[in-house]
Amino acid sequence: MAAPFMEKLAEYLDSPEPAVRLILSILIGYPFALAYRWFLFYQSSTVLHLFHTFTGLALATFNFGSQVYHSLLCVVIQFLLLRLMGRTVTCVLTSFIFQMIYLLTGYYYTATDEYDIKWTMPHCVLTLKLIGLALDYYDGGKDQSKLSAEQKKSALSSTPSLLEVFGFSYFYGGFLVGPQFTLRNYQMLVSREMTDVPGQPPNSVVPALKRFCLGLITLAIFAIGGPRYSDSYYLTDDFAAHPFWYKCVYILLWVKINLYKYISCWLITEGVCVLAGLGYNGINEKGEHQWDACANVRVWLFETTPLFTGTINSFNINTNAWVARHVFKRLRFLGNKLVSQMFTLLFLAIWHGLHSGYLICFSLEFLIVNVEKQAQSLVRDSPLLTSISQSPLYPLVYVVQQSIHWLFMGYSLVPFCLFTFDKWLKVYFSIYFCGHIFFIAALLVLPYLRKVLVPRKRGSEKKED
Repeated sequence: MAAPFMEKLAEYLDSPEPAVRLILSILIGYPFALAYRWFLFYQSSTVLHLFHTFTGLALATFNFGSQVYHSLLCVVIQFLLLRLMGRTVTCVLTSFIFQMIYLLTGYYYTATDEYDIKWTMPHCVLTLKLIGLALDYYDGGKDQSKLSAEQKKSALSSTPSLLEVFGFSYFYGGFLVGPQFTLRNYQMLVSREMTDVPGQPPNSVVPALKRFCLGLITLAIFAIGGPRYSDSYYLTDDFAAHPFWYKCVYILLWVKINLYKYISCWLITEGVCVLAGLGYNGINEKGEHQWDACANVRVWLFETTPLFTGTINSFNINTNAWVARHVFKRLRFLGNKLVSQMFTLLFLAIWHGLHSGYLICFSLEFLIVNVEKQAQSLVRDSPLLTSISQSPLYPLVYVVQQSIHWLFMGYSLVPFCLFTFDKWLKVYFSIYFCGHIFFIAALLVLPYLRKVLVPRKRGSEKKED
């Protein structure tokens, strides 16, 4: 009965059936969270682990059928690694190698030239969860004085049970599209600590509804604009025939609209986490309760920042935080931030998939971010540029800066969305590799602009510095 119904619903909505199943699965998280609040909040941890496990498995089966065995196998093996290898570097390395190889093998055997919703989509989220679990378990065996503040929050003082790992892995508010959260946070949820009213269900209905409504708005924007600004149009003769300026405008509008595909899913599922209590993030400096622990996007910053780093910091926040904590900061032994950044972005590219487009996208991010940092430093150090940034002319500068920002954000994401080199190369040729030329030229020119625009320090000033 379910399959014919889903086929008809997908046909009615003029959307692929896997996408409809995914959206419905995210929305079903709200009834699950309400059931938890109304009927299960005061139940034992065993009951809650079972509830989270079976609801998550039900969603996985609804979306991917028998292929749910992939996640089950990886969760069980991860638990066995923790039990058999303990708090050792061997356990961490084995977990990392096994989980990444399993994910990449899945990518290899299921890869197509299109964006498909298949079992590897939630599995990439699960992969980070399980690797992070091994690292947090390892940190729990270290001397507390050697841990950072972040590590102390997530370090595990005891060995988790199999049921606990299952509940953590399949929690309905994070299994399909994220967000990333630690086992320690999940344990606090189960022990009724993730609430603004100790020992009682959190007052999180209104914050959850706000994220839900905002998610529906962004979903509507994508549903209306997505078909008009599709990835496939890049490969048509019609796109190739248009003048350069038109292609640039198309890229700018395309990226703004198509990123709402991800933002809508994150906002809706964040609302689920907030409703359940997992989104609770303590009290801020104003004494207000915060519900952004599971926020994967900062919408206001995303919409208003003219900086590439601002967009990166406002988008896929929890995944970026996971990578910063578990990859970038653990590469300190390399002794070079640029090298650590390069390896971190390489990890992200491989984690996303095996297509060349991911490598191109993240290599461009590396180039753009470092050029932007040099440009910001130049503006700070140059009296002329600082005065312009603080003058009435800045709104005009802001518009130009935003146009450049979103044009080249879209330029970077073209290979991310088109995957294979024959596709993204065709588009880049049609726009004359303008992004590469612009930022490589900027990288070469900025040192000379610094010499011209930044006053030289006198000898006495240098000594004082």
